Amino acid sequence: MKILLASSNRNKIREIRSILGDESEILSLSDIGFDREIVENGATFEENALIKARAAASLGYIGIGDDSGLCVDALGGAPGVYSARYAGEPCDDRKNNEKLLSEMERIPDECRTARFVCVLACAFPDGESFTVRGECGGRILRSPAGEGGFGYDPLFLPDGFSQTFSQLGFDEKNAVSHRGRALKAFAEAFPAYSEKYRSV
Repeated sequence: MKILLASSNRNKIREIRSILGDESEILSLSDIGFDREIVENGATFEENALIKARAAASLGYIGIGDDSGLCVDALGGAPGVYSARYAGEPCDDRKNNEKLLSEMERIPDECRTARFVCVLACAFPDGESFTVRGECGGRILRSPAGEGGFGYDPLFLPDGFSQTFSQLGFDEKNAVSHRGRALKAFAEAFPAYSEKYRSV
């Protein structure tokens, strides 16, 4: 069974492979020589994830796409689907964090709640598809803490922890992160949908 992840990110390939096991051949866009841009113009994480998954499925594979971002309650859910390019193009983590801190400068500590969201979508060549969603709640700090992770990790303090995503170890973060939860939900849902493709 060949599965195409609508990404060239090797870390994502490794994550998907770890939950689906060896019976599936996980390919990236670069593995098949696909170098065209997939335009993510959806209004929600689900729409963007499905756009990518369906683009992969249109090539004859089981397609997997994902979209994720940070949603801050006091900002009406922003940056949301625009998380990666919040401060404009090209994408820059430092500038995104600086803009977020600037936008939240006057927001009191008790109102700095936020959540990371990750949606994984799977689409099949026959048109069938499904999505799963993982979330992790927390708070936005007033200054970054930690050197690990990426994106908004240095500013995000997950609920129940005294360290940011940047300060947590890899395994500890993945156990509670939005992506880790979405991957777990995906692993539970995928077998029922993929049964008819196991001989492909």
